[in-house]
Amino acid sequence: MIASSSCQIMRSLHFFIFFSALITTYSTSTAVEITKGINGLDKVILRQTQGSGVEVYLYGAHVTSWKNGQGQELLFVSSKAIFDPPKPIRGGIPICFPQFSNLGTLQSHGFARNRLWTVDNNPPNVTSEVANGVFVDLLLKPTEEDLKIWPHRFEFRMRVTLGPTGDLMLASSIKNTDADGKLFTFTFAHHTYFSVSNISGVEVKGLGKLDYLDNLKNRERATEVGDAITIKSEFDRVYLSTPTEISILDQEKKRTFVVQKDGLPDAVVWNPWEAKAKTMADFGEDEFKYMVCVEAAAIEKPITLKPGEEWKGRLQLSTRL
Repeated sequence: MIASSSCQIMRSLHFFIFFSALITTYSTSTAVEITKGINGLDKVILRQTQGSGVEVYLYGAHVTSWKNGQGQELLFVSSKAIFDPPKPIRGGIPICFPQFSNLGTLQSHGFARNRLWTVDNNPPNVTSEVANGVFVDLLLKPTEEDLKIWPHRFEFRMRVTLGPTGDLMLASSIKNTDADGKLFTFTFAHHTYFSVSNISGVEVKGLGKLDYLDNLKNRERATEVGDAITIKSEFDRVYLSTPTEISILDQEKKRTFVVQKDGLPDAVVWNPWEAKAKTMADFGEDEFKYMVCVEAAAIEKPITLKPGEEWKGRLQLSTRL
């Protein structure tokens, strides 16, 4: 997974050409930068002049930071997160593909979050919505090693966009590029960790009265009784056939996260709580108090693609007071 020096030089040159063209063509008030992150891993920084910013590592196409115009961090990343491939990064927005959790034969949450993605320096379909913000397109294709554990050829494109008002949008497209007529099936999630003041003062709204699978009870199916979800102990549920908008109220900060999604019918709500947090080497013992995961996902009904077919999903995150 470590590129040669010549490859790194060429890649850096491609980044420079692409980002220079992007800034000139699509916006005069925004910036994109490629730089080194923790342990020398490449990351892309997106900025808006009003102060908001996003950081995304090429390792895993992993968003690790999303800040508002006041410079406040909106995502949670553990102080013990490990930035050392092939270990996953704890926090931010990991990608679960082609398998969510242990619902299959692969490692938990699949391999997309453990791979080095590339930047597409000739991105297609630049819409006016994207042009008003700043974006980067990241690509993942299977390696020969990947094909040994999951024998399907695909192209996964994810466009990370920081909008002019600080909204964060992740637009994914996954295409079956197999030439042998083989279809494939996958499950998917954006495993988003939100930063909160204290979990005791958090409410998740929009999932009331919906059916869910309780991962703490062997995926037993049940129905949510309340209108708003509050978390008082370990919590791990997959809510089914959810609305396109979910909100997370942080009462102490009087701030609401708004999760808008398309093509992702399910939603996972997770917090490890104290006992499990103590068993996680890459998670601080008391950090469960300061995060909640609300994940846009496609889990209950796996997605099947024939050769040439493409699936698209979209996640947009914003805040309001």
